[in-house]
Amino acid sequence: MTTEPMNGRPEGTAAGEVAGLLLAAGGGRRLGGRPKALLEHRGRPLVEHAVEVLRAAGCARVHVVLGAAADAVRARASLPGCVLVDNPEWGQGMGSSLRAGLASLRDTGADAALVSLVDQPGIGAVATARVRDAYRSPSTLAAAAYDGLRGHPVLFGRDHWAGIEATAAGDRGARDYLRAHADALTLIECREVADAYDIDTAEDLIHLE
Repeated sequence: MTTEPMNGRPEGTAAGEVAGLLLAAGGGRRLGGRPKALLEHRGRPLVEHAVEVLRAAGCARVHVVLGAAADAVRARASLPGCVLVDNPEWGQGMGSSLRAGLASLRDTGADAALVSLVDQPGIGAVATARVRDAYRSPSTLAAAAYDGLRGHPVLFGRDHWAGIEATAAGDRGARDYLRAHADALTLIECREVADAYDIDTAEDLIHLE
């Protein structure tokens, strides 16, 4: 795993900072191998839209985990101020990208990571800000909910990072960790302000504009 700034990093890290962590490494296997980060939405790559949502929700620092077609994403997407994180193990699933992203934040001083997925453009800044605003301390664990069911984005306080990195595997991401720590998890209902669909198949492309 390597990290690099792109067009400069956000300055400084304030106490209590919630950093945005965008997982954008997927290869779009069920989309015929079209990398999700480069799918077009509103006239630009989906990864640009997802970064803008995190910034609008209040994340000054945004780390973006890349995998499939990483060089093409760098060439075609405008991601000023983001830290780009290479995940050479992206083919192993979302868990590897989550581990890579959290590792990239370890030395930044950020106290929490607000994790979003590149293929959920129906989750905008309002829902994302609701979850960000749930931060209280490095022990905070919070997630958006849709009709009571846990979804994304998810906020991981720093105290949870080591445990998540130790258990995240395959496409389960932090699912096992969250299940084991359900008593500490705060759910933030977002059904009325977001649509939590995924862009996974050709049929789902109807959601992109």
